[in-house]
Amino acid sequence: MDVDDDIEFDFFEDDGATTEAPPPRVRLPRRPPGPRRRIGPPRGLAPLVRLLLLVAFVIFLVLVFGLLIQSCASASKHDAYAHYMSAVATIATASAADGGRLTTDLTTQGRSVTQIEQKLRGIAVAEQQNVAQAENLDPPGRLRDDNTHIVEALELRVSGVQGLITALEQTAHSKNTTESATLLADQGLRLTASDVVWDDLFKAPATAQLEHDGVSGVDVPESHFVANPDLMTASSMLLVLQRIAGSATGAPAAGLHGTNIGIVTAEPGGQELSSSSLTTVTATTNLAFTVDVHNGGSFQEVQIPVTLTVPQSTGGPLVKTKTIQVINPGQDVTLTFTDLGAPPFASQTTIKVDVKAVPGETNLSNNSSSYPVIFSLP
Repeated sequence: MDVDDDIEFDFFEDDGATTEAPPPRVRLPRRPPGPRRRIGPPRGLAPLVRLLLLVAFVIFLVLVFGLLIQSCASASKHDAYAHYMSAVATIATASAADGGRLTTDLTTQGRSVTQIEQKLRGIAVAEQQNVAQAENLDPPGRLRDDNTHIVEALELRVSGVQGLITALEQTAHSKNTTESATLLADQGLRLTASDVVWDDLFKAPATAQLEHDGVSGVDVPESHFVANPDLMTASSMLLVLQRIAGSATGAPAAGLHGTNIGIVTAEPGGQELSSSSLTTVTATTNLAFTVDVHNGGSFQEVQIPVTLTVPQSTGGPLVKTKTIQVINPGQDVTLTFTDLGAPPFASQTTIKVDVKAVPGETNLSNNSSSYPVIFSLP
């Protein structure tokens, strides 16, 4: 028996081909329509740098436009203040000139009460016109309140001048000169107060406002109506009335009249000159001489010319004259002479001072004096 023929290997029997399930399909996402975008490596910091530059440029433009707007606003503010202060200066100058005219009218020798009243009426009219101009000004908004104080100051001047006229009219019907002088002084106080109102309630706050707003190069005008407050006192007004009464007779009042030269000094440095010995004077670029004049009489004196004569290095001497508006008995008035030119150096010369005699003055020996000097370089 053949063994190989009896053994069957059933496990090698072909059961047929086994069918395996195909793997599931994976659906890829659809590519959006349009041109295909290339995917490349990152482009680095270039876009960020461009963005930062763009932002910086925009900021720069904003700053430039801001500065331009600020500059235009500042220029407009400066122009507004400058235009307003220029208009104020016109009024201030005119009003101060009216004050000078009033002093002249009260201190001119030989004028009667009626003549003085006529002069004062003209001043009152001029000041009323200044009031109207001030009321029509168009101040920058922050100076509106300050402008009202200009009007107040000018109204005080109108009131004071009109009050002087009324008081002078009353003197014609009153024999009490002391009472009349008090009435005049009361009106003089209004005029003095007008200067205080202008300085304290307009000039000071307006100056502070300009500084606060950063406006430079614009000056706030001042206006002083009363050049000599001593003239507005009761004692001085009494002397005015006495002088006017004396003028009515055509002759100065009987009694002692006259002035004399006091101390003469070279400035700066306060070098007192001597009429009997040589004085060395340092001639700086701002050389000046001050002359003290004393009223040694018993009456008020007015409109007194004082002349200073200074030799020059070339040409003739320089002659300068100033006028004392009013000087009361026992009073000293100091005059300052400036712009004296170039004096001669290193050689002795003479400074001369002359005070004109007043009506009724008999002693003229002290109305003129000479001072030997030698000028030296600083």
